[in-house]
Amino acid sequence: MSLAKFNLFSLFNLPSAYFSGVRVVQLDAESCTTTVKHNWFTKNPFRSMFWAVQGMAAELATGIPMTVAIRASQKPVSMLVLNNKANFSKKATGRIHFRCNQRKAIAETVQKAIETKEPQTIWVTSVGTDRAGDVVSTFEFEWTLKAK
Repeated sequence: MSLAKFNLFSLFNLPSAYFSGVRVVQLDAESCTTTVKHNWFTKNPFRSMFWAVQGMAAELATGIPMTVAIRASQKPVSMLVLNNKANFSKKATGRIHFRCNQRKAIAETVQKAIETKEPQTIWVTSVGTDRAGDVVSTFEFEWTLKAK
């Protein structure tokens, strides 16, 4: 699936993320990167990006690799975020990129859910960086996967 199709998918299935400007900008064998820009629509009263907007971009960077692994398996697997943790280390201004580097671990967990027919969980991390490469936030999501 192309990046344009992922972004079109978000228009219809994740409209809050789409209208906030969250976009998938990179997907390769190892990682997925999303981006979002600090602007009038995504701001908070403290002159930085609202934490929930960052969370949408961070979650999408972990969810796209999971969706790709599930589709590649051609098996019905449900996925859901059970828990999440976030750390904010710097004001998020300008364009922020969220990167998840765990595609291999995600694919292995999807495969294990299919093979064992047992629910599986995986903690996946998405790190947000600004233009200078400084970390502005780190999100961790506990995903659960269950083969149907």
